[in-house]
Amino acid sequence: MEFDRSANAPFAQRALRIVGFSGNLTRPSRTRTLVQAVLDTASARGLGQTTTFDLIDAGPSFGQTTERAKAHPEVEAVLGAIQNADALVVGTAVYKGAYTGLFKHLFDLFDMTALTRKPVIVTATGAAPHHASVIDYHLRPLFLFFDCCVGTRGLYALQPDFESPDRLLPAFQSRIDRTVDELAQLLQPARIAASC
Repeated sequence: MEFDRSANAPFAQRALRIVGFSGNLTRPSRTRTLVQAVLDTASARGLGQTTTFDLIDAGPSFGQTTERAKAHPEVEAVLGAIQNADALVVGTAVYKGAYTGLFKHLFDLFDMTALTRKPVIVTATGAAPHHASVIDYHLRPLFLFFDCCVGTRGLYALQPDFESPDRLLPAFQSRIDRTVDELAQLLQPARIAASC
């Protein structure tokens, strides 16, 4: 690896990859808007390069994919990006009190060690305040199963938090900022590794 040998020059560093995944079949969606807002804030702070996927990016064969070894290229492209990311920002709309079935189906395709120690920020959108429990009772346990480093600050947004499906109210930004503060801390080990 090349680096500047001048005094106090930092080592060259690989840009970290932060991947967003919105477990929604429509685009645009409030869920994608929430995930993207976190990624945009992380990018603006220089935390890494960002990419966002929706369920529809996995293609029409996704729902029929029962094992990763038989996944079509569109499905594998999404799975590979998630597995190779330095951190994830995931989001789901709340249906029947939990994450969507296809959101869960995508993560069922991963081996249980595939996401070990990966920083994950969990987000969700819903129609009622009491559905915020999806963060602690569904999303966090799912990623703890994979031994991910799950942020303690999940983000839950209601319809009134949006100006439109593709824009959050400015007042919501302070919550995003606190979440990205934690993402920056979770990324520190990856940042150190990338500079070695």
